[in-house]
Amino acid sequence: MLRVLSLSVFAVWVAFGADRARADDVFEAHLEEVAASGDVVGMAVAVVRGGETAFLKTYGAREIGAPAPVDERTRFRIASLSKGFAATLAAQLIEEKGLSLEDKAVDFAPALRLKGTGQTSAATLEYVLSHRLGLPPYAYDNLLEAGIDPDVILRRFGEVDQICRVGACYAYQNVGFNIVEAAVAAAEGKPFAASMAERLIVPLGMTDTTLGMEGLKVDDNWARPHRRRRGQAWRETPVRQPYYDVPAAGGVNTTITDMAVWLASQMGHAPHVVSDEMRALMHEPRVHTPAEVRRLPRESRVTRAHYGLGWRIYDYAGHRVIAHSGSVEGYSAQIAFLPDRDVGIVLLTNSRSREFWRIMPAFLDQELGL
Repeated sequence: MLRVLSLSVFAVWVAFGADRARADDVFEAHLEEVAASGDVVGMAVAVVRGGETAFLKTYGAREIGAPAPVDERTRFRIASLSKGFAATLAAQLIEEKGLSLEDKAVDFAPALRLKGTGQTSAATLEYVLSHRLGLPPYAYDNLLEAGIDPDVILRRFGEVDQICRVGACYAYQNVGFNIVEAAVAAAEGKPFAASMAERLIVPLGMTDTTLGMEGLKVDDNWARPHRRRRGQAWRETPVRQPYYDVPAAGGVNTTITDMAVWLASQMGHAPHVVSDEMRALMHEPRVHTPAEVRRLPRESRVTRAHYGLGWRIYDYAGHRVIAHSGSVEGYSAQIAFLPDRDVGIVLLTNSRSREFWRIMPAFLDQELGL
């Protein structure tokens, strides 16, 4: 009887392995198709399963028309995926009592002004990390892109009509979110970049991860950004400084190899830089984001969308997904994982295309058998 049972279990295991291999082959074929379509210039993809890098592959070129390929150590800008790094630093300091979610944002960023009686003092670190400052979406990003100093912009927020009272609604921010930079620096007594290196980059062994434009170009193995207009060919576009001026919101450069390590850590695997309690704190839904449901590919699968602390949380076909996306001139990035399946994906590209954004939901569908 035991032998029969063992053989049955083995048969199921073999069948599962065969199904897994077939699904992986289908997914890899899809990636090859996207890469060959001309819809991306360069791309890098990693899948983490059970804390291990189960798949890592690169496609295309660092620069259009040039022979150098994207490889596993090619640096990309990851734009708003940087927010997860900043939130993790804040979570570490919250656990150590160096920061509190109830801390007033203005204590770290004295330039901050919000319109309305009591609104400036009502803004807390929690509201910064969860985009609940009451400002319109992307408030004064146009000034940031024009080269205006972020502290000047924080002061000018006082001229902006609030769309709700502080804490009452969600609206995505970059300059406002970057108050986290000042909070970390104040708690640590050192620059944000130094804390990032000491607390995250070095412990995780993410040796190719950097901050700022100089960090992007520290050697020649970096992906040049590209753009194209409708019906035209891809063209290289300059790397611009503005979003590097808000490093907590968009300042990180990294590689697909390093991002696989980062993903495993956020999924709760070694190397551990944040406790399970603090991961839960970051990944806890804090504010409803209904517009995300309508914006996502395969939106019919997404029944609820929320923001936590530097991370998005989706209900995708009845499964919890922790995710974030990022986009800055000529670059796009995505990260997502299914906690109940212990599997996740990271995607990086040096171009912006519709096909790229469809890869992540296709991966989720594959993992969930949809």
